[in-house]
Amino acid sequence: MAIETTLILCKPDAVSRGLVGEIIARIERRGYLITAMKLMQLPGDKAREHYGEHKDRPFFGELVDFITSGPLVALAVEGDGAVEGMRQIIGATNPLTAAPGSIRADYGQTIGRNLVHGSDSKDSAARELKIFFEANEFVSRKHDLERWIKG
Repeated sequence: MAIETTLILCKPDAVSRGLVGEIIARIERRGYLITAMKLMQLPGDKAREHYGEHKDRPFFGELVDFITSGPLVALAVEGDGAVEGMRQIIGATNPLTAAPGSIRADYGQTIGRNLVHGSDSKDSAARELKIFFEANEFVSRKHDLERWIKG
């Protein structure tokens, strides 16, 4: 597999429930590296850009309202096959059908309160990372990554 960087959001429900540390711990225990992180209140224009692919769907307003309802933690996560690997850690969108042991299965409440967002492809990750981070906000962890690959 290839080294990838993906976007993970600990949504406002994760922040308000005190689960950000647990989410980060699961990412790090899996061996992925966090190369950028910020606690932020997402402005409406950035939320609409982030969820732009859903703009014509009836739930678009609800997505924007929720993601802007409180602080979130944005993470850039790097590693071998990070996009798909993080999707496995996160679990299916609906916590009731998410794989046992995934974040959403263990802590999610509903489809709308499922704690995390993860980019669904390399193209989405590239687009979404630019919404949340400037190029100078990433920390090089090349030495950690090389050590991780070698085992």
